[in-house]
Amino acid sequence: MKVPHLNSGNTFGVGIVRDNGEILANTRSIYTPEKGGIVPREAVAHHSEKAKEIVEKSLQEAKLKLADIDLISFAAGPGLLPCLRIGAVIARTLALRLDKPIMAVNHMIGHVEIGKLTAGCKDAVVLYVSGGNSLVLTFTGGRYREFGSTQDIAIGNALDMFAREAGLKHPGGPKIEQLAKKGSWISLPYVVKGCDLSFSGIVTDAIKKLKTEKLEDICFSLQETCFSMLTEVVERAVAHTDKEEVLLTGGVAANKRLQEMLSIMCKERGAKFHVVPAEYSGDNGAMIAWTGLLAYKSGQRQKIEDTEINRFWRTDQVDVTWLK
Repeated sequence: MKVPHLNSGNTFGVGIVRDNGEILANTRSIYTPEKGGIVPREAVAHHSEKAKEIVEKSLQEAKLKLADIDLISFAAGPGLLPCLRIGAVIARTLALRLDKPIMAVNHMIGHVEIGKLTAGCKDAVVLYVSGGNSLVLTFTGGRYREFGSTQDIAIGNALDMFAREAGLKHPGGPKIEQLAKKGSWISLPYVVKGCDLSFSGIVTDAIKKLKTEKLEDICFSLQETCFSMLTEVVERAVAHTDKEEVLLTGGVAANKRLQEMLSIMCKERGAKFHVVPAEYSGDNGAMIAWTGLLAYKSGQRQKIEDTEINRFWRTDQVDVTWLK
């Protein structure tokens, strides 16, 4: 079975996978604003312009034709509503044109499942960190449950907000990571509330310090503080659940310092540490193609009219029928 996916946030991506987990294609085009954050109408214009090209590239990469596709999947949420809509419209159009089944997929669970597939883990405490989400997830009772999460902004958004104020171009995370290698410690707020986190106050304080401290020192301290908070909550989840694996996934998973801190924690606790490969850390089509395929193979079926967008779709609202 060959399954394509159309994924949209700031990324329009198409992935094609087989039911054995082989990824045949994973093409994408990323909308990057000239300044500031994502402007939804500009992102939609970008996706509309690039859609045909990316679909064709993915088929060429997979050495397939549209007629070879057996199932269509798309990201139905959470995310930016205008971006989700255009991905849904294109996916539904293809499903109707090809007379093929369609699956609306939870974007966050897509990040989890592609991480499990490509990193080789089965039952992990999952740290999912991206521009829009910071979640600690565990599978229990047939669903992915939130063990902890951000109470305001996500870690990726926090890094990008600081980067914009510091005059660093989008995306800010990789630039902060490089500057942090030359920095030294300065004090920033540390905010962990039980199993939840808060990043907005840290960003506010870091921005204020741009007037008095070296940029490299602020970048170093911002990373160390925020990543220590994330590591603390993940460690608490490992201790509470007795799970023996930790999976790091999402766009911020590409950060080497975050990987290092979690790896050290896992070694001390006797857990195996897994990280999604960089190619699949950011938003991509393969993750939704694979998750849609897992759901379909487990017996789930959807009609076109069932594939509604839900921009606030939580992981614990999805029945994960492909896991026991």
